[in-house]
Amino acid sequence: MELKEIENIVEGILFAMGGTVEASKIAKALEIEEKQVVAAINSLKESYAANNRGITITEIDGAYQMCTNPEIYEYLIRIAKQPRKYVLTDVLLETLSIIAYKQPITKSEIEKIRGVSCDFAVSKLVELGLCAELGRLDAPGRPMLFGTTEEFLRSFGVSSIEELPELSQTQIEEFKIEAENEANNVEVTI
Repeated sequence: MELKEIENIVEGILFAMGGTVEASKIAKALEIEEKQVVAAINSLKESYAANNRGITITEIDGAYQMCTNPEIYEYLIRIAKQPRKYVLTDVLLETLSIIAYKQPITKSEIEKIRGVSCDFAVSKLVELGLCAELGRLDAPGRPMLFGTTEEFLRSFGVSSIEELPELSQTQIEEFKIEAENEANNVEVTI
């Protein structure tokens, strides 16, 4: 295997892994000697430095990691300080609606309403700051209770939960019928 090919592979591995990777692990994956991996890494580092690139490779305790060039930190900080925009998928919106209308609520209660696992959705909503852990339910296992945050209120333009639109009984019945139809149309393969 030629040095350029090893460089390409090492660069891809370090980029994809994000964290540190030992040269010995890369060598084992490529079925080459560790010294070839180290030579490829050093060649990449030199190339990045010579071309004043925005990335570099750093050695940390015998392992290597792709990192941002320290010369561009101030620009990273500017980007990080900008407000983040995010898009809520249907799953996230559905889960958020359940939390908003039923709070405080546990994951198992959300799952009972949705009929599917909600771990990812709840975690993502907490990460986005739209929901938060409110405490624990005084029940066996002490499950976590979730509710909406001030960020939720700001994002949806309401000053309190009481301002959320109320669903009429007709809408609720229509939703139930729609959910039952969807459940009946699901094919199960074994």
